[in-house]
Amino acid sequence: MKPVIFGVSGHELISDERAFFKDADPLGYILFKRNCGDVAQMRALTDSLRDLSGRADVPILIDQEGGRVARMLPPVWPAFPAGAAFDALYEIAPISAIEATRASAQALAMMLAEVGVTVNCAPLLDVRQPEVTPAIGDRAFGGDPMRVAALGQAMLEGMRRGGVVGVVKHMPGHGRALVDSHYDLPHIKADDAALEIDLEPFTRLNDAPMGMTCHVVFEAWDAERPATLSPVVIRDVIRGRIGFDGLLMTDDIDMKALSGTAGQKASQALAAGCDVVLDCWARMDEMVEIAELIGEATPECVARLERAMATIAQGSQTADYEGLIAKRDELLALV
Repeated sequence: MKPVIFGVSGHELISDERAFFKDADPLGYILFKRNCGDVAQMRALTDSLRDLSGRADVPILIDQEGGRVARMLPPVWPAFPAGAAFDALYEIAPISAIEATRASAQALAMMLAEVGVTVNCAPLLDVRQPEVTPAIGDRAFGGDPMRVAALGQAMLEGMRRGGVVGVVKHMPGHGRALVDSHYDLPHIKADDAALEIDLEPFTRLNDAPMGMTCHVVFEAWDAERPATLSPVVIRDVIRGRIGFDGLLMTDDIDMKALSGTAGQKASQALAAGCDVVLDCWARMDEMVEIAELIGEATPECVARLERAMATIAQGSQTADYEGLIAKRDELLALV
């Protein structure tokens, strides 16, 4: 099994993808808007990925945070609120905000599980700072690290109850970035003491099953390399100070914050200590290069993957989808 998560080009696998994926055996797959037609189509696609891999629990990922980051869209699927909505409720009623977040996340996970998606790239644990890039903005659960951790924990728990694994992101914190890492490489100049604020939500939730790095240079820790490619940040900060021992994946290596070919970036990220590379855009030449340049998943990676995917069976609960949505909306109406 190769330690990489690949994208898929369309509503169904084409013959070249089927042959390549069968041979490369990637750890998992990620879906985007281009893959989301309707319930029956998505279920057929995810079933085909499971059949091809031979693993019933192969991770099939999506970015369905709510708000502007969503791949399954109306009118086929309902819209879900962004993190800022729960942050606003927390301001006046913290317990209600936690309950609303948990209910919303469980309903969201049930929607994902229906189409065979098993991993959602959420919650965002970035602590929002004023006057920075809008790349985070209303996606965040706020600017208070304890609040971010509390709402993030509620989202993780709700998704687990709904049968989906969560991914905490973007480790060790994207909230201070002045530019969007989709287009540029952010440099954060804050000192080590100030960055404790950014680390706190991740530290509080360091038992999360999966995590995602950020393509951000933290000059206090490694002035030359972004976190995704930095052995110092991964070893000393994410694994060390934060204490995270879950499956650690990169953010999308196609983002313009990173330079080099797809294979070079993938190799560097794995060498730095990431467990898994995320390559989203289903470009066959890039996927082939990655598969040729990287080795097999390490025993530590495999163990972390198995532990993460097992949380679905341990936590899933039956629930009334419409009742969860009604509960969330009733509580959010308090604002």
